[in-house]
Amino acid sequence: MSSHPHSPAEDHASTADTHAAHGTYASYLTGFALSALLTAIAFGVAMMPLLSRTATILVVTAVGLVQICVQNFYFMHLTHRSERWNFISFFFTVLIIAILVGGSLWIMFHLNRNMMM
Repeated sequence: MSSHPHSPAEDHASTADTHAAHGTYASYLTGFALSALLTAIAFGVAMMPLLSRTATILVVTAVGLVQICVQNFYFMHLTHRSERWNFISFFFTVLIIAILVGGSLWIMFHLNRNMMM
């Protein structure tokens, strides 16, 4: 036990560096600017018929995937230095969303096919 008394604030300060680092004001602004730019690109590609339908879908999907990476890096702070449980919870969330969306699409496809007979 230590010979000098210490406050709870000192305990928090000593353990603060073990938690995931939060972004700076500049990194939040960078993330916001990139997010706004990617949203504008997706909107522009979808609203202006410059590309074929397939190319438009591919571009919007690619921009959406980049948007997910930007959101995870700048706002969720998921980097290669993040704690392991952050990645596990993120991938579990992705799995649940994939099951829900995939299952819903599967059900709707089969209902449409069976009802239109």
